[in-house]
Amino acid sequence: METAILAEGLVRRYGSTLAVDGVDMQVPAGSVLGLLGPNGAGKTTVVRMLATLLAPHGGHARVGGFDVVAEAARVREIIGLTGQYASVDEKLTGRENLLLIGRLLGLGRRAARQRADELLEEFRLRDAAARPAQTYSGGMRRRLDLAASLVGRPRVLFLDEPTTGLDPRARRDLWELVRRLRAEGTTVLLTTQYLEEADALADRIMVLDQGRAIAEGTAAQLKERVGGRSLVVEVTEPGDAASAARCIASLTGLEPLVEGSRISVPVRDRSLLSAALRELDAAGIDVAELGLHGATLDDVFLALTGGQRVADSGGGA
Repeated sequence: METAILAEGLVRRYGSTLAVDGVDMQVPAGSVLGLLGPNGAGKTTVVRMLATLLAPHGGHARVGGFDVVAEAARVREIIGLTGQYASVDEKLTGRENLLLIGRLLGLGRRAARQRADELLEEFRLRDAAARPAQTYSGGMRRRLDLAASLVGRPRVLFLDEPTTGLDPRARRDLWELVRRLRAEGTTVLLTTQYLEEADALADRIMVLDQGRAIAEGTAAQLKERVGGRSLVVEVTEPGDAASAARCIASLTGLEPLVEGSRISVPVRDRSLLSAALRELDAAGIDVAELGLHGATLDDVFLALTGGQRVADSGGGA
């Protein structure tokens, strides 16, 4: 299978900080790679190097067969990029933004208008097409930014946290768009703070932490790597959740995920179930539910990144 993205030993520094430390990547054409990691792990820096916006300080990369440094102009001809923040011209209307992109990409006037209208319809922006982008809501500006990245029908699409700021319906619409693009042969590199997004869309997932790739595989393979199961405790009194988490941490050696009265942590040893019940009973904690569930990507993160979770905000590298 043709390789759409190939990176070997990518390095990037910011002053004395090593933001990306020897990342290798191979993405087959027509597939989706999910790039995950805690805030500051280096995800956006990797994307910016692959998209020719930053030059690597070490290693090399090719996108669509073209070197990202020596053949940067050729790379830009075949890629689309949506960054973490909308980059549309707020003084122009929605249609004018898309027309401008089309003309810059070399489309004729008629072809640019046709492509703009197609995308305005696809992203549910037709009724707002004649309004300046500065009057759009955050979600509408985000959809316009996504549409702009697709004007040139790119062979390789970089989506850096594309659903940040989108409502659930718009997020699901984007998921369907990614699936359709993949089916049409487009290669997608997706960074996301939503773990279920990577689980739903990515053929393979790479986990970055402190600038290094610490794991790669399918979602199922990564879940199996951390045990394939998670110990889940639901306490009767939400005020007991912190104490219950400390009990579970002492048994597993991992910081559990606490969501309200629910505590979960990846496990391999089934005997921890009875041990957890004894510990919680000894601590006087009343339990509403205790069991083993299938591991989630959240559990993968907790295990692989030492208890760090994906940041709730969209910023950082």
